[in-house]
Amino acid sequence: MKLDSYWLDTAPRFTKPAQGPLAGRVDVAVVGGGFTGLSAALALAKRGLSVTVLEAERIAGQASGRNGGHCNTGVAQDYAALCAKLGKERASQFYRAYAEAVQSVAQIVEQEQIACDLRKSGKIKLAAKPHHYESLAKTFEALKRDVDEDVELISRQRIRDEIASDGFYGGLVQHNGMQLHMGKFGVGLAEAAARHGAQIFEATPVVGLKPLGGHAYEVQSARGTLRADRVLLATGASQTGPLQWFRRRIAPVGSFIVATEPLGKDRLDALLPTRRSYVTTRQIGNYFRPTHDDRLLFGGRARFAMSNPRSDEKSGRILRDGMLQYFPQLADVRLDYCWGGLVDMTADRLPRAGEHEGLFYSMGYSGHGVQMSVHMGRVMAEVMFGAATRNPWRTLEWPAIPGHFGRAWFLPLVGAYYRLQDVLH
Repeated sequence: MKLDSYWLDTAPRFTKPAQGPLAGRVDVAVVGGGFTGLSAALALAKRGLSVTVLEAERIAGQASGRNGGHCNTGVAQDYAALCAKLGKERASQFYRAYAEAVQSVAQIVEQEQIACDLRKSGKIKLAAKPHHYESLAKTFEALKRDVDEDVELISRQRIRDEIASDGFYGGLVQHNGMQLHMGKFGVGLAEAAARHGAQIFEATPVVGLKPLGGHAYEVQSARGTLRADRVLLATGASQTGPLQWFRRRIAPVGSFIVATEPLGKDRLDALLPTRRSYVTTRQIGNYFRPTHDDRLLFGGRARFAMSNPRSDEKSGRILRDGMLQYFPQLADVRLDYCWGGLVDMTADRLPRAGEHEGLFYSMGYSGHGVQMSVHMGRVMAEVMFGAATRNPWRTLEWPAIPGHFGRAWFLPLVGAYYRLQDVLH
């Protein structure tokens, strides 16, 4: 079993990284070469602006290339609960932002002809307990009434049409969603940005940001110094660089995934007849999906710990046990991959985007980042040049997490709390 991301291991390498020292001046410097940064770079370069992307490691090598590969509409929270908390107007605005984000991904794939195994599949949220179905039914009614006619409620009697498991009691299907190969998409996005004129540096961590007045900054990196008229921070849960203000507002939660050996078309079709993306209703739930080569990817918050090889391996054993609870028929199946990554979780699980001390930023996608990161890259390319109202998250305050100064010491406590909630609810 490889302790490596399936997406990264099976993707081509980026062919056009910028070479040589960093120097001179650009219209925009983008810190972070994941989906947000690359999408922004593509949009900016297509407008004729000079843009440089600085990535500390490999393009799309962190959250963008280490996730579960789901690209679906819907906020991270239950929509009905979000309405009760924020009001129907704001909740529906946020839901529609995610619907628009899915279309942003599809548009870029089509416009730039990115080969990334895109398949429109939709998502089903699976009721893990009988009374969870009642909550899904309420959410279904609210969605159908307010924001999304393309939803479907699946009863317990029909759930076997969706999934060959006795572990679920119905589900909620949101049809506006798709699957794609994260590694291939990330490289394709970078190739497109470079083709339109963006400079993209890999292995170039930013070590300093010196304000020069207004939005201008001197960007200091391991390869030299660059002057930028504007800077976009697209760093997610990165633990590298001068990002303390942002780290105090993000909890870097580990998420872990395993990928089986190829199961063959017939066996996978029997297991997942509709081949959707799947997520369970538990607080510490699981998410899974098929791949284009007939594997099953199965992930979740197996352990509330940071990702590293030792932690990933322990999480892989936990995830295998969880997979077999739902699918005992896979007991003979080999796991080929196991990996982890950091989710940039905010306290309320809503993204944040805007401006702080002249720096523009977009991050905090809280486990729903594939579509929103791509979309917000495009949005921030407009926001940086005056279109502030395009940002759906502009009105959200972003206080620091109490007692959090960059190292998430509280993750085991959070894990214990959510495990208790799963027992009680």
